[in-house]
Amino acid sequence: MTSHVSASEEETRSLGAGLARRLAPGDVVLIEGDLGAGKTEFVKGIAAGLGLDPNDVSSPSFALVHEYGPSGKPPLLVHGDLYRVFAGASIAELGLDEQESAILAVEWPRPPLTQWRAWRVALRIEPDGSRSIEVMPPGNPASSA
Repeated sequence: MTSHVSASEEETRSLGAGLARRLAPGDVVLIEGDLGAGKTEFVKGIAAGLGLDPNDVSSPSFALVHEYGPSGKPPLLVHGDLYRVFAGASIAELGLDEQESAILAVEWPRPPLTQWRAWRVALRIEPDGSRSIEVMPPGNPASSA
């Protein structure tokens, strides 16, 4: 597990871009944190690290899933947000388990996603306004809780 402190959106994006360089198609990134903690900014960084335009990335809170990639080709990044999906709802209908050729980044993950082998990112707002960001690779004992 690595811990970071981010004092700005740019630093949060930079951390996401750094993680993107370690990801491969089929990898899953589960992102947790309170409202406003920077989850979508982190995903914008992942997009930038994959060579995508981070300005195209927006929170999929109402759409639930956004796909990003070159026009006419399979997406490189699938971005889900399960905040509005109530506990116990079937997330299988969203097709998130079918994204083997893309990197899947999910905000507000819920079971069964939380049982998957995945990167885990936890963002926390600190009293001074900075963000504490913990990144745990798949297989880390702390990430299977």
